Amino acid sequence: MRFLALLLSLVLLHHAHCFEFVIDGEWEGERTGFQDQHERHRAIRGNDITVKSYKVESRITSRFAHTTVKSTVINSGLSAQSIGFNVQIPKRAFITNFTMNVNGITFVGSVKEKTVARNLYAQARARGKAAGLVRANSHDMETFKTEVHVPPGSKIEFELHYQEMMERKMGFYEHSLHLQPGRLVPLFQVDVYIFEPKGIAFVETPNTLGEHFTGMTKVTSSKDKAHVVFKPSWQEQRKCDNCTTSAIDGIFTVRYDVQRDSNAGELQVSDGHFVHFFAPNNLSPLPKNIVFVIDVSGSMWGVKMKQTVEAMMAILDDLTMDDYFSIIDFNHNVRCWSDELVPGSSIQVAEAKKYIQDIKPKGGTNINEALMRAVQMLVKASNQGLIDPRSVSMIILVSDGDPTVGEIKLSVIQKNVKRIMREEFSLFSLGIGFDVDYDFLERIAMENRGVAQRIYASHDASVQLRRFYSQVSEPLLRKITVQFPDDAVSEVTQNHFDKFFSGSELVVAGKVEASDSTILQSFTTASAARLDLSLKTEADTQELDEMLAQQQHSFTGFARQMWAYITVNQLIAERSLAPTPAKKRKITARILALAVEHQFVTPFTALLVESDNEAVERLLADSPKDPKQGCCGVDNDPHFIVHLPTNNMDVCFNIDSEPGHILNLVSDPGTGVVVNGQLVGSKQAQKNKLKTYFGTVSVYYQPEGVSVVISTEHIRLIDFKNNHTFTWEATANITQDGVTISIVKNSHASITINNNISVMVMLHRAWKKHPVNVDFLGIYIPNDNQYSSLVHGLIGQFAQEPEVSVYNLHQGADPLKKEATMEVKGNKLSVTRGWQKDYREDKKHGADVYCWFIHNSGKGFIDGHYTNYIVAHLDSFLTAL
Repeated sequence: MRFLALLLSLVLLHHAHCFEFVIDGEWEGERTGFQDQHERHRAIRGNDITVKSYKVESRITSRFAHTTVKSTVINSGLSAQSIGFNVQIPKRAFITNFTMNVNGITFVGSVKEKTVARNLYAQARARGKAAGLVRANSHDMETFKTEVHVPPGSKIEFELHYQEMMERKMGFYEHSLHLQPGRLVPLFQVDVYIFEPKGIAFVETPNTLGEHFTGMTKVTSSKDKAHVVFKPSWQEQRKCDNCTTSAIDGIFTVRYDVQRDSNAGELQVSDGHFVHFFAPNNLSPLPKNIVFVIDVSGSMWGVKMKQTVEAMMAILDDLTMDDYFSIIDFNHNVRCWSDELVPGSSIQVAEAKKYIQDIKPKGGTNINEALMRAVQMLVKASNQGLIDPRSVSMIILVSDGDPTVGEIKLSVIQKNVKRIMREEFSLFSLGIGFDVDYDFLERIAMENRGVAQRIYASHDASVQLRRFYSQVSEPLLRKITVQFPDDAVSEVTQNHFDKFFSGSELVVAGKVEASDSTILQSFTTASAARLDLSLKTEADTQELDEMLAQQQHSFTGFARQMWAYITVNQLIAERSLAPTPAKKRKITARILALAVEHQFVTPFTALLVESDNEAVERLLADSPKDPKQGCCGVDNDPHFIVHLPTNNMDVCFNIDSEPGHILNLVSDPGTGVVVNGQLVGSKQAQKNKLKTYFGTVSVYYQPEGVSVVISTEHIRLIDFKNNHTFTWEATANITQDGVTISIVKNSHASITINNNISVMVMLHRAWKKHPVNVDFLGIYIPNDNQYSSLVHGLIGQFAQEPEVSVYNLHQGADPLKKEATMEVKGNKLSVTRGWQKDYREDKKHGADVYCWFIHNSGKGFIDGHYTNYIVAHLDSFLTAL
């Protein structure tokens, strides 16, 4: 699991800690495996602590939820320690506030534009432990993570707030709360309050926490209100009668739907804003024309392909005689099961199933040609009159990787599809795993009236695929427009929709203009299977506010916040498709203004948490980015991978040097940081060539005279006076003079300097009796390290991304590897399309990173010759090239 940790600081001790560490701690470090994952996501982390209470309260008003998570913790140990507070929240939610009270000192949060918040934070930068927001790759969750170092006896009160709009899928709204206290809690309580002015159709709480808690959830409901309570006692929380561990570990789920008087929709007005909900039923489904485009490249081999085939078996069974379909599968070649759309008869479905089952994944990935072929198939069917004018035509793309064959530039593929895609067609993109460029899939889907969804490559990938298909398998309406009287409303969110699917809901929001009238009307038009609809509804502009004032547990500002929530999300999507930098800047400015006004932590804002005591201490929490982040890495014998985010490409090269040589990777005199690696050779030569690997890596922090020297045997922390040695056989966390080392047992070590620069070193073990292979290290360095302008080195030089142009793409000697010309740093280089391994996610097999390979030890891509980067000692800075 990969994290983007935005490191923040807070120290509440009155004395400095220049050296501290925890061995086999339960709350630090990235882990692998179920048990480690469990430990990392525990809500309260620390040893010898007492959790007095853990409370979660959600107030859902008209599909908009405001959730508060509170916990009170005591450091009951005999010494100072770090206590962590983790909350997993839905990825679609916006954090709106975080407060913390430590021994009577209150820290209050406020959302500010990110650079402003960072500057304020830097002015009063605290020392010691870190806090922040990280993104975890669990299915629909991200993790807010904060940590505070406190003396014994300290009392800490944590409180986190976040907001989200409930999305209706498959006929209901689902509210999910991640509960993992990690220990027994005297006062543990979850309250979910629901208020729906038009009435609640049903409320249910599926037992997602397991049989242990059967019957412990209480639901009280009336016509328009519901209260769900989960309050297990200390004894009921135990895994067994004599256990001291908690059985609460999972997702607490509440599902509900609302009463609907008519198909015209529901219009609500509150606090100067309106929200129009539209979810008609009892309509005949529209016929579908579907082209399934399935990636069958080599990277789909194994579980991914098995799960995809399993899902397709069920999806094909869902087709009816009114539906038309075909299947395109692609690797470096593109094949069509049928060159034309065919009806979904039992005979055609049976033949399609047989075709799918016979697929054997291999080769590269030619996304461009596959999508072009799919669009052309729909165009041909339309021109031949096979497509019912009232039907819905869609392409469903399933892929797990970036293009490697044919047109590989994502922006060009996006333009190609947009150019030939007709207005009545839609593209839905499903990205399997984390090797795929999900941002690209999302852009190409949004631009073509569809949506994208990430499918997590796990045992239930087939279920995820089928669930997505079920959401789009029954279109009921086309060309939906929701309008309002002139001058009655302003700043209306999206009100034109291409399709409406059964079980979903369309939502339009906006501001209500001042008027003498107390009635607001909406007008909805749409095309159904055999009729055109024109619907009207209205709402009293004062009635709902009067109702909300009488409700004890409603969220009175829901309409205002929901309008802002929808608007910000739509602007973020619009920004990703902005054609020019000027347009992108304009959209960004509006996002910032709205996010700050409505206190949303977004990718462009940050939550500054500061003490109410003269704002001496500050924390900072940023919104996360997608898990697929850029990184420069070097692994194996040794293969360098350089990610160029602006150019959206990866470039690879090897260094063929000799055992004993020390190569400089990062040399930054401005920050005083240097990263060097010393090569070791394999046990014997193969084909007259001795392979080399990194056997030792050194990270030297000159201002404090601290070195971290990592070998395959141990990790050493060296300063002017001391030499501390740590083994790979234990998980440990060490902090000294601004340098933090996090060791994960027999896996990897992360070195962080002043929360600004980090390096991860991966340990690779070879079979001791292997005649050739030796133990070695891999090195991964993130793109967002904060170097000075003086940084250089084999990796450091790419902190300033060079301009790169790739053209003249042509067939190479290997039919699976294209060749091209690259212009970079004034040089024209012959490059080959290939792949290298990134072992951060899968240490055993690695993940393929497709890249342009530079020959001759990176000559022309790196400054100078690779021999210029050979240095004398592990702590040597690079001399000027």
